[in-house]
Amino acid sequence: MVSNASDNILHILLVEDSPTDVMMTREALEYYKVLNPLHVVDDGVEAMAYLRREGKHCAAPRPGLIILDLNLPRKSGREVLEDVKIDPELMNIPVVVLTTSKSEEDVARSYGLHANCYITKPVDFTKFADVVRSISEFWFGIVTLPPNGP
Repeated sequence: MVSNASDNILHILLVEDSPTDVMMTREALEYYKVLNPLHVVDDGVEAMAYLRREGKHCAAPRPGLIILDLNLPRKSGREVLEDVKIDPELMNIPVVVLTTSKSEEDVARSYGLHANCYITKPVDFTKFADVVRSISEFWFGIVTLPPNGP
């Protein structure tokens, strides 16, 4: 857990439409005792409402990290990534693309849209849990994140 000027905890926003992947992410975070709160939305439209604190998300905490699937209903992960990275209020939030796609085009496009990293989801739970642990250790234990806010 890393200090944050506004609430002393960096929150994780998981944008994922697969209930199985959400469950595995929660279990991995619990297993590795990651204390950062996890917030989940299951489509791209909801992700942007959360990030912009609209409607039912008006009191949503600003995430310190976004974990984003590319294949989402209503608004794709690619569109969410583009919206986040062009918005001055959101652009400094690191975005980890965590997806099943191994497509070179998806990798190139994600980095072209300024994803901070691109990870292909392992199908095995143990390997998936290790990926989630590595994400948490790197983003909340090794790197220095920008201040919470634009």
